[in-house]
Amino acid sequence: MGEGKDLLPVLLLELRRGTLTISVLSQMKEPKYGYALVQSLEEKGVAIDPNTLYPLLRRLENQGLLDSKWETGGAKPRKYYQRTEYGTEIYKRLKTYWENLSVGMERLLREEEA
Repeated sequence: MGEGKDLLPVLLLELRRGTLTISVLSQMKEPKYGYALVQSLEEKGVAIDPNTLYPLLRRLENQGLLDSKWETGGAKPRKYYQRTEYGTEIYKRLKTYWENLSVGMERLLREEEA
């Protein structure tokens, strides 16, 4: 029984990790800097720690899904990220997959309740 207590946080982290990529990509049609993205996601009910977000943004940029550009005209320099054309293509495919998966999961979970 003690193992279950240790296992649940690990499983929840795995589940959450898989949703963060699509969550971030969904918000990157227009350029956003990190803090604005954190706020945007939180307003929509997806909390993300900046220590998780920034490495994810760099990874998505390295994968060609995001482009970045430094904006130095304001009070402090900010790095803005935006989906690339490839990122938009991948996002659309992930979104379709997610929608199909969600329908199946809803059925499974409702079935379990009956």
